[in-house]
Amino acid sequence: MRVNAYAAPAAGEPLAPTTVERRDVGPRDVLIEITHAGICHSDIHTVNGDWGPQPFPVVPGHEIVGLVTEVGTDVTTHRVGDRVGVGCMVNSCRECTNCLAGDEQYCLRGMVGTYAAVDRDGTTTQGGYSTHVVVDADFALGVPAGIDSAAAAPLLCAGITTYSPLRHWGAGPGKRVAVVGLGGLGHMAVKLASAMGAEVTVLSQSLKKQEDGLRLGADAYFATSDPDTFATLTGRFDLIVNTVSAPIDVDAHLSLLAVGGALVNVGAPAEPLGVNVMSLIGGRRTFAGSMIGGLAETQEMLDFCAEHGIGAEVEVIEAAQVNEAYARVLASDVRYRFVIDVASLR
Repeated sequence: MRVNAYAAPAAGEPLAPTTVERRDVGPRDVLIEITHAGICHSDIHTVNGDWGPQPFPVVPGHEIVGLVTEVGTDVTTHRVGDRVGVGCMVNSCRECTNCLAGDEQYCLRGMVGTYAAVDRDGTTTQGGYSTHVVVDADFALGVPAGIDSAAAAPLLCAGITTYSPLRHWGAGPGKRVAVVGLGGLGHMAVKLASAMGAEVTVLSQSLKKQEDGLRLGADAYFATSDPDTFATLTGRFDLIVNTVSAPIDVDAHLSLLAVGGALVNVGAPAEPLGVNVMSLIGGRRTFAGSMIGGLAETQEMLDFCAEHGIGAEVEVIEAAQVNEAYARVLASDVRYRFVIDVASLR
């Protein structure tokens, strides 16, 4: 099945219309007619070659929502007409310790990314900036009623990327959580941590998004460009979730943790981050990372968002606007996630 798509032909080149081949629907597969696809900063890093060589041409997109239009003969979890989502992975071994524990994202044989990865059949995966995709049914998650499809799409990456560390490190009533950055990831972290019952503080370079941060659920908002911020907040937080894809002063942020607190990175800057080990030893602090979530946890996140009326703040665009959207993401000119209306590709 040949379908319309937008692809990056080479590193740093503008995305352009193309077509890609989708495999036949196998016994355990579903065919999804994509309605919406979110734009993630990871898409931009990938097509710009920030994370190394890629198998160009690359069709990005791992925040996918659509409707099931065909199911394989062995599929019992989905029916034609179901609204489903596909996130950052489309396969894993399903046999290793991590997969069996529900951590398919940490598959010991390597999970298969939704795009620019080698699938189990040897083909290169292509993502959601396209009209259709075929995936293993296990990796298509149910999108509950009550969440708009455009607002649901970023939950498949930005939502689970922030939900997973908040759950793992115990965000909830009585916990003080800081979110570094109020962008695509950060605004979801604020919404989710607030819904979990935590006291939430935004740490941003400036106060220009303060009104938004408080509206989205933050209890406080501080500018990290103000040196007084770090003095004022020393030792305050149980958990800091760093959502920015740019270097930060790790040691300065570690100083904001209470004894036993954790600074968790979910943003992935191209540059290495440095840390003085004394910043960890001095307060029994943890400097950690987290990557999306497993299938069960992602479904849990979607259900949580439906229960609490949470969706991403989105600007819906047509596919032809994707290069403009990339430029605006790099200029921090989006509040807070671009989502492609895939009908514009048909």
